[in-house]
Amino acid sequence: MKLPILQIDAFADAPFTGNPAAVMPLDAWLDDATLQKIAEENNVSETAFFLPDASGEADFELRWFTPTVEVVMCGHATLASGHAILGGEPGRDRVTFRTRKAGVLEVMRDGEGYALALPSWKPSPKPLPEIVAALGIDGVVETLWHEHRYGLVVVEDESIVRACEPDFRKLGSHGDILTIVTARGSETDIVSRAFAPGGGIDEDPVTGSAHAVAVPYWAGKLGRTAFTAYQASARGGRLDCRYEDERVVLSGRCRTVIEGSFLL
Repeated sequence: MKLPILQIDAFADAPFTGNPAAVMPLDAWLDDATLQKIAEENNVSETAFFLPDASGEADFELRWFTPTVEVVMCGHATLASGHAILGGEPGRDRVTFRTRKAGVLEVMRDGEGYALALPSWKPSPKPLPEIVAALGIDGVVETLWHEHRYGLVVVEDESIVRACEPDFRKLGSHGDILTIVTARGSETDIVSRAFAPGGGIDEDPVTGSAHAVAVPYWAGKLGRTAFTAYQASARGGRLDCRYEDERVVLSGRCRTVIEGSFLL
């Protein structure tokens, strides 16, 4: 069996920046074990699989897998999937995706890039002492939690975010949790990093779903609904963020870096 595959750098102004996603259009779903094995073989933070949505609720049905697990929501691989579709259809302005646990997501053209609309997953205050200990950081201002297993750790200063060196074994022992460390930024309004060793990703380069959690929090703290963000991983990525109508809208560019076939 020969399957088409693209590798796309999302939230990237140039190749080798942003977050790489493997994008694979299908005609019909393969069994879950095979999808997981394909994602393991691709060995990027997420592999997105999509096919035409038979329900009529959206244009396509979309699922995402890390090398080890299927995830509830992935922003950067959704943006990459939108780029794969809209990039091949110049007359089309938007595309919708029906997902299994995150509702219908939308990717729209936005200048030279795209805007991605995600649900707002506003976190609530909750002590996270074991996660903070595994992060090995001081200067924690507040910790919050979202039921989809997202921990938000707010710290005093951007330098703490950039210098964070987690104990990935300890952090991963708590299961498939996405841990976000965030602070006000110097060159952008906010800065963050995201870690998910329990889901097979020690550090995710640029994480759309993390901002579905962080943006509602920061909109309240900054007192405005539009601001800029930078995810300070080794690859790095900038996002323009809007909080509107109980949605988080993230804007960025994509670059296709690989086109080919997956032989199964």
